[in-house]
Amino acid sequence: MATKSVPTLFEWAGGMPALERLTQRFYEKVRQDAVLAPIFAQMSSEHPRFVAQFIAEVLGGPPTYSAARGGHPHMIGRHLNRHLSDAQRKRWVTVLLETADDVGLPSDPEFRSALVGYLEWGSRLAVLNSQPGAAADPNAKMPQWNWGPPGGPYQP
Repeated sequence: MATKSVPTLFEWAGGMPALERLTQRFYEKVRQDAVLAPIFAQMSSEHPRFVAQFIAEVLGGPPTYSAARGGHPHMIGRHLNRHLSDAQRKRWVTVLLETADDVGLPSDPEFRSALVGYLEWGSRLAVLNSQPGAAADPNAKMPQWNWGPPGGPYQP
């Protein structure tokens, strides 16, 4: 009997088209959000695409972000000296998860648990890296997120 292969989180989410929809819609919302808009006031039109590439790579997709932008050290560098607050972090996570619902990302408990776990970890890291004295490690490895303890997508 053949065993089923477990898809990556990237594949389960719907690949690049799904993540591009997510980040495009998310940053449209961010521009209208009183808490988040000031942080992203100078955001380039390319920003949603770059973030989609980063998330894709973290979730097991192609290494496009690392090849084009310099990987995790570059992302860390984008947060240095931004002085992000926990209130801003919480709002960022909340709006992103609401947007995941809006654009139809999978809502099964295993995928959402993994997604929330990554967003919590990554957003807390962004806050830490935004404080005075933080520095980007030029050798920081790209995070790789997977299904974690649940062990794969929900299979009824």
